Amino acid sequence: MVMLPCNYKMIMAKLSVNINKIATLRNARGGNVPNVLQAALDIERFGADGITVHPRPDERHIRFTDVWQLKQHLTTEFNIEGYPGTDFIKMVLDVKPHQVTLVPDAPDVLTSNAGWDTITHQTFLTETVCQLKEAGMRVSLFIDTNLTLIEAAKTTGTDRIELYTEAYASGFETQPVQAIAPYISAATMAQNMGLAINAGHDLNLQNLHYFAQQLPMLQEVSIGHALISDALYLGLDNVVKMYKHQLTKAIY
Repeated sequence: MVMLPCNYKMIMAKLSVNINKIATLRNARGGNVPNVLQAALDIERFGADGITVHPRPDERHIRFTDVWQLKQHLTTEFNIEGYPGTDFIKMVLDVKPHQVTLVPDAPDVLTSNAGWDTITHQTFLTETVCQLKEAGMRVSLFIDTNLTLIEAAKTTGTDRIELYTEAYASGFETQPVQAIAPYISAATMAQNMGLAINAGHDLNLQNLHYFAQQLPMLQEVSIGHALISDALYLGLDNVVKMYKHQLTKAIY
């Protein structure tokens, strides 16, 4: 457990629901069932703090038209993830979501599978972060727990980092203490440098509570695949509340 000063104010991490999988289901059949916009509005109504989308160049799930529709109707925080190519940057500059999360995905990857090498891409990221912040958006960089890379992330001017949590999720079931340790170190160092902490990838109802408890400085989690999968059995309204409950228990 991270040792914090006695005057440290505990906060509850926000839940941003990634709705890519709802769009994937719609696109499999064509038409507009399920309705992505309505699902997002319902997720907000069920208690989520925000909506995340990750549009890809081939629009295999979220379409660019979805992004515009969502921007016009959402009442909670809107987070757009993606690789900062020319089309992506143009889109977010036009849409102006609350937060842009930059990920180093190649166009053909199935899902995010690595964080930024913030040393190799330092100049590119610094210029991109500056452009987005000047347009009024908060910026987060998707990153591993490597302390050197987090230190380099700070120099880009980013507001936040999003810790890539696949390694934690893979190790949680058998060695939770060992699995969480690098995330505690990474989050503590980032916080001390003035970076806010987000997290995402493979977080679920089994491992979320422990993660949030051990990282009380955590600001936001972005969860999609597991939450939508759970909703097939338990219902979307119920599942959003269940995930929120895991974060609520992190306040003590």
